[in-house]
Amino acid sequence: MTPVNTSERPFVLIWEVTQACELACEHCRADATPDRHPDELSTAEAKDLLDDARRFGENQLVVLSGGDPLARDDTVELVEYGTDVGLRMTVTPSGTRSLSTEAVHALADAGVRRLAVSIDGAGSEAHDSFRGEDGSFVQTVRAARAAREADVPLQVNTTVCAQTVADLPAVRDLVRELGAVLWSVFFLVPVGRGRVLDPIAPERTESVMEWLDDVANTEEFGVKTTEAPHYRRVRAQQAASSGGAGGSRRRGGITAGDGFAFVSHTGDVYPSGFLPRSAGNVGNESVVDIYRNSDLFQQLRRKDDLRGKCGACSFRHVCGGSRSRAYAATGDPMGSDPLCPHVPDSYDGPLPETLR
Repeated sequence: MTPVNTSERPFVLIWEVTQACELACEHCRADATPDRHPDELSTAEAKDLLDDARRFGENQLVVLSGGDPLARDDTVELVEYGTDVGLRMTVTPSGTRSLSTEAVHALADAGVRRLAVSIDGAGSEAHDSFRGEDGSFVQTVRAARAAREADVPLQVNTTVCAQTVADLPAVRDLVRELGAVLWSVFFLVPVGRGRVLDPIAPERTESVMEWLDDVANTEEFGVKTTEAPHYRRVRAQQAASSGGAGGSRRRGGITAGDGFAFVSHTGDVYPSGFLPRSAGNVGNESVVDIYRNSDLFQQLRRKDDLRGKCGACSFRHVCGGSRSRAYAATGDPMGSDPLCPHVPDSYDGPLPETLR
């Protein structure tokens, strides 16, 4: 596979098709509500966005997210349209009544390339409490099994915070049982309703990532982290300590604005859904032009301009820290990620309170 030039195109373009959702998840970035916003992109505007996204290049990955994308009645139509114009369309539905077996099969028939469901606890009690809706766990697992029956690759997303971290081994077992191809582990960023949740400490984060490295090396499914790019540093260090090549030290990945872009339900373009600084709106600008040329996106791709201990870190081109968490913590998208405990030898500046 030809490497993606992240200055020209993102690995993934997330489109929040709606903020409407029946759930009241404790970590919700979107502060989702049951009702759709009157200024959501229309079906015609949505298709214009997909046509524009095709300009990024062949097989551009587009994720329809939310809220709950199935709260829109045209989501299957949009998946089919995006597929027809040459995009790789995936969907991240919520575990609600809308996520029926019939809906999964309709998405499969429309050409969806992957279904990503969220599982944040090992069973109904833990998951449903976190998601704010009884029955969500059962609906989600049923849909995951329906995806397998429909030959749609499955991804499982899991949020890591103080409330969920103890359940990670049991969730890993469920990811294996469901036959998922990828486990995406999201480390909490304090935005939206997630501001009231407790993150895990930086030192605990490091041990969780070392454990995830072991999971990645022993399970058949892949493991990735979201808003925790220092996982790549941990993997490189683990490989080096065990006599491996540590090849991941030479490869960068996705961070907000660098390999990643987010379009809101009203068309605003952000580096990430967790970094709420708009660089433009698809109503009057091309998402391709915003991604490639806006000052904010270009700034976020300049790793040598990072500040604090992230700027002094020799892993900055591999990791780069969560720009979203840095922004949430300091108001500076180029500042240090307070969740990372690594302190470069060359750094002698102030440390976040969590590392003092």
